[in-house]
Amino acid sequence: MNMPPNSPPKNIRVYIVEDQIQILKSLLKLLENASGIELVGTALSGESAVVDIPELRPNVVLLDLELPRMDGIAVTREIKTTCPSAEVLIFTVFDNEEKVLEAIRAGASGYLLKASGARKLLEAIHEVHAGGTIIQPNLARKLLRHFHNDTSIETTEEPAPTLTQREQEILLLIAKGVSNAEAAKLLNLSKATIRTHLEHIYRKLDVANRVEAVTEGLRKGIIQL
Repeated sequence: MNMPPNSPPKNIRVYIVEDQIQILKSLLKLLENASGIELVGTALSGESAVVDIPELRPNVVLLDLELPRMDGIAVTREIKTTCPSAEVLIFTVFDNEEKVLEAIRAGASGYLLKASGARKLLEAIHEVHAGGTIIQPNLARKLLRHFHNDTSIETTEEPAPTLTQREQEILLLIAKGVSNAEAAKLLNLSKATIRTHLEHIYRKLDVANRVEAVTEGLRKGIIQL
């Protein structure tokens, strides 16, 4: 059934997994007062989270990477199995290259450092809910280094896909950790236009998300950092 034309947009349902009480309290204070967000639950451990999440069905899971026993990577795998529609946003104090890559492979939509600040966190939640991927500024270089060190990946001499000047600009901004909203402001475009350009970039590069797009763009020399 169609909603009435004046129906307000639904809030983003957020679930937090954080074992540090003080950090959890700060997150609760921030998200409970944030417009457009509904906090549906919290957990101090991965074990509790994987029980709650299939029942509560949040849109976004804000997940600490360094949990005791069942860590954030294992939790991500379980969430994407039992509740695949939930977007997982890793929230960590450690800029750990290997763990970040593993979390993304497990299905996370990106990661954010805990020192990023309240505004960046709220933007990240909206970004992943809208289908985006959060990349910290240094992650692209790490992904490229990982690609070069991965001997299981075959390289080809195929010519690089042709991106328009605007698409190259947007891909470079993404590689630097800029969100859709920030890119729209910087380029004086609408967020919808940015999303359309991203769809074109993904199709041309034959990728599914921002992380893959940045990696492929760097590998083929389309952009440079």
